[in-house]
Amino acid sequence: MPTYLILAAAVLFETIGTTALKASAAFTRPGPTLIVIAGYGLAFYFLALTLRTLPVGVAYALWSALGIALITLIGWVWYGERLDGAALAGLGLIAAGVIVIQLFSGTATH
Repeated sequence: MPTYLILAAAVLFETIGTTALKASAAFTRPGPTLIVIAGYGLAFYFLALTLRTLPVGVAYALWSALGIALITLIGWVWYGERLDGAALAGLGLIAAGVIVIQLFSGTATH
């Protein structure tokens, strides 16, 4: 399986786990709590698989940045959370960092 597809699975499961984390109400609701455990377990499993070919710093930067973007979108759509200008600027800087790594870094595999 291609490295970036495995990384996408890691991001997807991390996003599911984080979404369920809010729904777990501080681990007081069993269903969402089980989803948190499964989501993070699978996320770390798939992230570990990416480390066979990607440097840990690059893999983690991509995993966390993509997770941040997705969970921010879910928070906005699902939970009605709003972002101010500074938060949007910070997210833009995160996205710019990922783009720089992918386009210009020799450490990322293509």
